[in-house]
Amino acid sequence: MSHITSAELALWQAQGFAFELLDVRRAGVRAEHGAQIAGAHWHDPAAWLDWKDSIGTQRPAVLYCAKGHEIGQGLTAALRALGVDARYLVGGMQGWLAEDRPTVPLAVAGEQP
Repeated sequence: MSHITSAELALWQAQGFAFELLDVRRAGVRAEHGAQIAGAHWHDPAAWLDWKDSIGTQRPAVLYCAKGHEIGQGLTAALRALGVDARYLVGGMQGWLAEDRPTVPLAVAGEQP
């Protein structure tokens, strides 16, 4: 399955690489944490059938969940089956934070679950 590491994602961000960053954490987990990776857009994983067609195929999509397991990997596989160049973030938000990568508060990001 296609994946990306925190270091690779940080490099993509720093170099201005064109990609979609999807926060697919469950609403409660996301609200509890209160932050997201800069540039991410939240998509409710429970409603993925409602938003799957809005993900373009013109550029890669990076998905991250809480830990980089079932949700992130499952949705990555589903989007790849639909022709999206999708990859999940290894370790999810937990891995991103473990490497002291930056986040933005949800209020600053302008999104609430």
